[in-house]
Amino acid sequence: MFFLFIGASDICKVPGLSAAGANPQVVPFTAPADADLVCWGRPRVVDVVPVDPQGHPTPALVTRAARLESGFPYLAVRSGSYLPPACPFLDLGALPGGDPQEGPAVPEARGIFEAARELGGNLASLPGPFVLGESVPGGTTTALLVLRALGRPGMVSSAGPENPVPAKEQVWERASSRGGISFGGLGSDPLEAVRQLGDPMQAAVAGFVAGLPRTCEVVLAGGTQMVAVAAVLRHLGEDRPLVVATTRYVDQDPSAHFREMARDLEVEAYAAPLDFSACPFPGLADYERGFVKEGVGAGGSVWYAQRLGVSPQRVCARTEELYRLMTQGA
Repeated sequence: MFFLFIGASDICKVPGLSAAGANPQVVPFTAPADADLVCWGRPRVVDVVPVDPQGHPTPALVTRAARLESGFPYLAVRSGSYLPPACPFLDLGALPGGDPQEGPAVPEARGIFEAARELGGNLASLPGPFVLGESVPGGTTTALLVLRALGRPGMVSSAGPENPVPAKEQVWERASSRGGISFGGLGSDPLEAVRQLGDPMQAAVAGFVAGLPRTCEVVLAGGTQMVAVAAVLRHLGEDRPLVVATTRYVDQDPSAHFREMARDLEVEAYAAPLDFSACPFPGLADYERGFVKEGVGAGGSVWYAQRLGVSPQRVCARTEELYRLMTQGA
């Protein structure tokens, strides 16, 4: 089953960090709109499809296309989003994450983890695999902060062709100084790393996985954001097999270290071979230029579709068809 964990972090309000949403007023709707789109093909919580500041569509279109082509089951899990989606969802009762530069980002991280662990245990009898995606504006920055606190080297990706590395480094300096946290200083307490620096999705997905029996197949559907979740699990002592599934756009991002970080954590890396190079729509063709890259479990949805016998080429073709219908107002 495919689960989409939707969350939020006030770090997305820092100028220059998050490309999710064309303006700050739209950001609270981004994650719930993604959840709606995967469920129904159109957002209902808001009447527009989420786009980045340059107008490129959300990767939820890819996840929706993969779901339509393969028929995998889907459920949204609200784990700290600003607003609920309109589609059916489970609610962990989490609050949005705060700005780690100003104070602990997820004060109830341990409570979220335990609630999600109970949920995972309750759903363990569902047929696998368990493919866990995310939608968290600003989530690559919180991923970097948690990875640094755990002592994991490397740079996270971004949702644009220019990774705002200096801005992310500045957030690390401010947040780590605020909390008196050094590189690797919280390696023995990963939930404290999430509490101080992370976002509620990280606690939720880590808890959900911890609640599943080791026999359950788990795919963390996301790029470097899910690498951070994998790091939390490893530092909690979880040595179970894990796959982190992303897109080739993250895997080939020269500014990031997805493959190296996955190898360091001893998790299997998968990169969905999406290809929109011949797409007639600039909004999707620009994925080839480094825009958007990943999100809403796009890479993991392709992994799931392939498991069910659907080629990435079919997913790309269906994504283009969905985008055509969207832009034509059908």
